[in-house]
Amino acid sequence: MFNAIKGFRDVLPGEVEKWQFVETKARKIFEDFGFSEIKIPIAEKTEVFTRSIGETTDIVEKEMYTFADRKGEFISLRPEATASVARAYIEHRLGENKRVAKFYCVGPMFRYERPQRGRYRQFYQMNVEALGTSDPVIDAELIAMLSHFFCEINITEIEFQINSLGCLDCRVRYREELGRFLADRSSGLCLDCQRRVQTNPLRTFDCKNVLCQEITSLAPKILEYICQMCSDNFEHVRNNLEELGVQYKTNPVLVRGLDYYTKTTFEVITERLGAQNTVAAGGRYDGLVKDLGGPNTPGFGFAIGLERLISLLPEDQNFLKPPNVFIASVGSSARAKALQLSNRFRVIGVKTEMDYDGKSLKSQMRWANKLNARFVVIIGDDELALGRVILRDMEGKEQEEVDLKRIIEEVKSRSQSCSD
Repeated sequence: MFNAIKGFRDVLPGEVEKWQFVETKARKIFEDFGFSEIKIPIAEKTEVFTRSIGETTDIVEKEMYTFADRKGEFISLRPEATASVARAYIEHRLGENKRVAKFYCVGPMFRYERPQRGRYRQFYQMNVEALGTSDPVIDAELIAMLSHFFCEINITEIEFQINSLGCLDCRVRYREELGRFLADRSSGLCLDCQRRVQTNPLRTFDCKNVLCQEITSLAPKILEYICQMCSDNFEHVRNNLEELGVQYKTNPVLVRGLDYYTKTTFEVITERLGAQNTVAAGGRYDGLVKDLGGPNTPGFGFAIGLERLISLLPEDQNFLKPPNVFIASVGSSARAKALQLSNRFRVIGVKTEMDYDGKSLKSQMRWANKLNARFVVIIGDDELALGRVILRDMEGKEQEEVDLKRIIEEVKSRSQSCSD
């Protein structure tokens, strides 16, 4: 017997309906805000990620699935989607006909890290990216769209946290100051953070080690080092969020683990997930497209972790879609008619189930009840000879004979009345 690879898992019927619910809501909202879906490859040239994400990030250093193909070229399974979207934007010249190009994508990402609650080696994300404008209005607009999405799927126990990482010039000054502060206290840091002090000191703010958090809480804050232009930009973002009615908290130690982020950065967190409490995150990445060889194009986007998001859905919410109709048949002629009738219901969009095993009528009725079918059409050889069937309302516990020729229209009419 074979089992799934550690860190990879199956999403089974009964759970997958939650995924469908979330994705359907997301697609509708994103498209209402002017975003179009893009499908990107699962694998890319490794350089797409090393040039964009940063070679000293944890993702590149130890978390990517990377291998050499037959020609010796290094290929990586995508650990995130933004770099791939930027690559597609450049390759297909998607910015030529639009001032702002808006995309969203849904799919699996891959990172070789220790599996934990809500995090797997193959995990799923929804990404939203807007390329072509540096106006802080787009920052607020996307955060407001995400807030609207959470409301629509009835997830309320969350908090939006925002910060500014400043421009590249601000970051250089701040990294030097932060590096000096941490170097004087490196003996109290974990081994990973001691390494980060030398390579990327901002990453120490992401550490979950309690002692590291105590030290970094005393570190200088980046908002004290950003230039006036970046400070004004951040103030515009906050004002726009307030105009849009989005509640948020400014978190001066919030950073992102990828090197391409600049200026606005944000996370959506919840206390319901323990230490790994981030459900969605993103920010501005004005230099990413240029780093990948494209024109100087500003961008802003975010990603939602689907496993974590789905774990927050209300437990009492029913996502299963029961059949509208179950067709129970008794007798060989009746069974043949049940097959025809099932097909006629299905092709007009009525979800229908039937018995395939020749069970007794009593057994079929129990199964229809277990499936929560709204109606049961009962066909017997005797009724069939008279051109009649029995229609049973499983909720009202009432049944009556109906002309076989009228049964489809009758079920459609009653189904619409129930939904109204």
